Amino acid sequence: MTTTLHSSSSSSPIPNPYINPDRFSSFLADSVKMALTLPSPPSETLDHDHDNDSNNSATTQPPQSSLPQNPNPKPQSLPTLLHLSFNQDSGCFAAGTDHGFRYYNTDPFREVFRRDFDSDSDSGPGGIGVVQMLFRCNIQALVGGGPQPQYPLNKVMIWDCDQSRCIGELSFRSEVRSVRLRRDRIVVVLLQKVLVYNFADLNLLHQIETLENPKGLCEVSQGSGSMVLACPGLQKGQIRVENYTCGKTKFITAHNSRVACFALTNDGRLLATASSKGTLVRIYNALDGSLLQEVRRGADRADIYSLAFSSNAQWLAVSSDKGTIHVFGLKVELGSLERSSSSASEPNLSNPLAISHLSFIKGVLPKYFSSEWSVAQFRLREGCQYIVAFGHQKNTVVILGMDGSFYRCQFDPVAGGEMTELEYHNFLKPEAAF
Repeated sequence: MTTTLHSSSSSSPIPNPYINPDRFSSFLADSVKMALTLPSPPSETLDHDHDNDSNNSATTQPPQSSLPQNPNPKPQSLPTLLHLSFNQDSGCFAAGTDHGFRYYNTDPFREVFRRDFDSDSDSGPGGIGVVQMLFRCNIQALVGGGPQPQYPLNKVMIWDCDQSRCIGELSFRSEVRSVRLRRDRIVVVLLQKVLVYNFADLNLLHQIETLENPKGLCEVSQGSGSMVLACPGLQKGQIRVENYTCGKTKFITAHNSRVACFALTNDGRLLATASSKGTLVRIYNALDGSLLQEVRRGADRADIYSLAFSSNAQWLAVSSDKGTIHVFGLKVELGSLERSSSSASEPNLSNPLAISHLSFIKGVLPKYFSSEWSVAQFRLREGCQYIVAFGHQKNTVVILGMDGSFYRCQFDPVAGGEMTELEYHNFLKPEAAF
């Protein structure tokens, strides 16, 4: 989840982003090291030479080494959160603050990496507004943020934890709204563009025009054999799905109102969407655009903050400004998704699994009464922004709040109802680093 940046006029990206060849040569071979645990930072102070700076696995092994020490342990007050996001398998999460960035393991919970930029520099502490991890490897993407950004808001910095420095950058003529990473691609989202780059050499592969997208909405699949990308289309309520494996583009009219949030399964076959109304969530076949299921979060309008599929696509979690985390049961047979659907905009009513158990009264009572409701819920403070993902332990969810809260909860897939809180931490407090 990224914080919303101030709107700016959309403009074209610089066609050939600047890359320091000395720092980016043999990138994949020499720098990207897929590891089970994140590396520890060096003990020396981070170099702030601005001339140099400008130039789904289910394994969750805890780090064996002690917690790395922050090379700049000067800020004493709690930092302000600017960004929160899970990595691709939800085994870790990243936090961008007005002082730097941090990484945490989700199960067991612990801080595994921290970088606070020098608060004694002339420009003050450096804020990071976007942090994107690449599974658990040493390469991340950073964008500046906050009142004193560490990097320009129009640049994506490629950061190497092993070297504790930026090894490359992508520059644009407008602010970067969000970034998505795969092992082979970097996806950069601008206000009205989505750009796909080859990770090995940062060559631009594809440029997509979108509706104005201040939230930076975009999702990419993580399957090694295929790549699916979802982003806003050019019309209100529309989502564009790019299937790069078969070279097909699909436009899905998901809602009548503006799209507020969406999510892809890791294999890119299912797409969940929510509109600005926030009452309904729809699940589509991303391959052909057919509507498979519709579930109801509630009757009142809400801002949907995040949607998340479980790894087996059996469950869908939803968070909103109402403070309740919902878990819905999905009734989709993944093996049947390869078959073409008879309709790209209406549910297959011949399939009893796609119909609510109250659908026999459909047409007699309002649609509200024939809706499918959540199986399990967890209630939090209303008004705070939360994002959610499924844990690696069975029937668990992990919840992160912009107030620094970390929850791990368990739900009963049969009885449903209120989830059980298993764990709570405030990851911004010093005692969270254990």
